[in-house]
Amino acid sequence: MTFSADRTRQTAAALGFTQVGIIPADPSPRLDAYRRWIAAGLHGRMGYLARPDRQIRREDLNVIVPGARALIIVALDYGTNALPDHVLTDPRRGRISNYAWGADYHAVMTPRLQQLADWLREQSGADVASRVYVDTGAILERDHAQQAGLGFIGKNTMLIHPRRGPFAFLGEIVTTLAFDHTDTPHRATLCGTCTRCLDACPTDAFPRPYVLDARRCISYLTIELKGSIPVDLRPLTGNWVYGCDVCQTVCPFTRFVTPTAESTFWPEDTDRAAPPLADLLALDENGFRARFADSAIQRIKRDRLVRNACVAAGNSRLIDFAPQLERLARADRSDLVREHAAWALDQLG
Repeated sequence: MTFSADRTRQTAAALGFTQVGIIPADPSPRLDAYRRWIAAGLHGRMGYLARPDRQIRREDLNVIVPGARALIIVALDYGTNALPDHVLTDPRRGRISNYAWGADYHAVMTPRLQQLADWLREQSGADVASRVYVDTGAILERDHAQQAGLGFIGKNTMLIHPRRGPFAFLGEIVTTLAFDHTDTPHRATLCGTCTRCLDACPTDAFPRPYVLDARRCISYLTIELKGSIPVDLRPLTGNWVYGCDVCQTVCPFTRFVTPTAESTFWPEDTDRAAPPLADLLALDENGFRARFADSAIQRIKRDRLVRNACVAAGNSRLIDFAPQLERLARADRSDLVREHAAWALDQLG
């Protein structure tokens, strides 16, 4: 028995997803590239990416859902209107990646994907097993999304849709349901000779096209890295305090981005997207939880965000931050914060 792929796409669209692709539950064609990336240690301290049990899941989706026959991949655009350059480059403000300007995308997408999975089970009348993921499963989702026709892989390793640009969240359903037809791959890349993303990266995180050295990536340094940011990279992170958009915003295909219809992804105000560093340096645990409870930022917890704010304050060279940094360097309960506050003070002279 097979189920209608067209009906599935229509229902996904009714749930708010901007793209949907359906492909057989086969391994990613880029598994070897992933293995080489792990073997080279380019994943940094993200040990979960190299765990043997996670690698096995990426190699065989049947380990995730026994009897898996299809992989449904959805995309939800998150691009909003860009902030003025004078706001983004203001040394008194921290920069946050635009995917975290609004609500936590996990909380927005996961219930809808589960609703789609439940609908498939009810409408098919079959004993269907499914597993839903939103950036949480051991799946090479960008590669599978390219196979499903949702875009191509850029030299910055990001998925880019040629008519929608690069700003989209991905989610997946691994299911035992079979479909009457599946999608065909988009072209592997449309980058041509363009190297804007590689040239613009502040930390030279791309040793070659289509390969990211996560250890140098500002998103890794400000989000994934739990310990100290390497001293030689701190001056290169500018005023980024959560993530980085540089390699996406310089991409020529970004000109095709249209503002998302998902209102929860829009920032409430400028301070949500580019918060004053003084506010971040003043955060305690309660203040952090109150301010970022509904944001993806809450995943890094207070200490890492204040660590990042200390680095941004040091890079600002503004002596106004000295009193707050002195207090943090002297009395903060976190070794991580004290270390980065002391470094920032040195930068202020």
